[in-house]
Amino acid sequence: MKTLINLIFGVTVLCLVSGSSLSAQQQKPGTVAEEGTVTESSTPSEDIFVDDIVSKRLVVDNRLMAQQPIREADIAWEKRIQRVIDTREKINLPFRSAELNLFTTLRTLIQNGEITAFSDEQFKTVLSIEDLGKKLSKTDTLIDLNPDTYEEVIKVVKNDVNWEKIEQYRVKEIWYFDKQRSVVDVRILGIAPLYLSDKDKENGLTPYPMFWIYYPECRAKLSKHRVFNGENDIAPMTWADIFDARVFNSYIYKRSNVLDYRLKDFFVPEPDDTSNRTGVDLLLYSEKIKSELLNFEHDLWEY
Repeated sequence: MKTLINLIFGVTVLCLVSGSSLSAQQQKPGTVAEEGTVTESSTPSEDIFVDDIVSKRLVVDNRLMAQQPIREADIAWEKRIQRVIDTREKINLPFRSAELNLFTTLRTLIQNGEITAFSDEQFKTVLSIEDLGKKLSKTDTLIDLNPDTYEEVIKVVKNDVNWEKIEQYRVKEIWYFDKQRSVVDVRILGIAPLYLSDKDKENGLTPYPMFWIYYPECRAKLSKHRVFNGENDIAPMTWADIFDARVFNSYIYKRSNVLDYRLKDFFVPEPDDTSNRTGVDLLLYSEKIKSELLNFEHDLWEY
């Protein structure tokens, strides 16, 4: 009996000594064992201090469904359309979100080399890094006064284009009739932010495309960037969802024609024309073209 008690006492002492030795070697979570060495139990700070109740990964980890493949022989009719999205409209306000706006997203993707920027709407001329930098940053010349010598000093200041200056986007798309599926569908080809400086605005100029991106190339990249959803902050809506589901309002800027005219070119008054045509006429003509596109499929069938 005494031998059994001594054995149990010896095992207990051995366990206590081993446990204290092990706890002395272990580090607390989030600490560093040695300088420059992170322990296995440490947690990165970005996983601790999250500006949310959870770390949102649904959008990043989500896989984008590929678009329906199309054969040239199945396209029985198509029409090229260019439309303008005005971000000042209520439904288009997500384009002007302070942190999730489209222009900042495109600029980040281009600067990281994830997508390609083109200078033309045919996607033939790729913008170099130098030319792209000139478009994304504007150089201003300021005259300052030296406080010591009271002399005028000319300073050259380089400022990045503010996303708030991008009030419109131009979208190039193709409407087509797929006889294999017997439906009229639409595919977006390119997107271009329209920019107009304060000086150009004073001179009465119109906004011009800063660059073009090829949407089929950047569609997968845009599916990883969240869009502000006013109805539900947790809803995983992305820029790819916005364009694929066409959750935006726009007006038609141009329709393919033999003279390559824009809509407003059809409303240039003649010298003896006394009619007072305004922008309302362009909007009405745009709505007329929209109705023609939507009614084209309906007119193919008999009931």
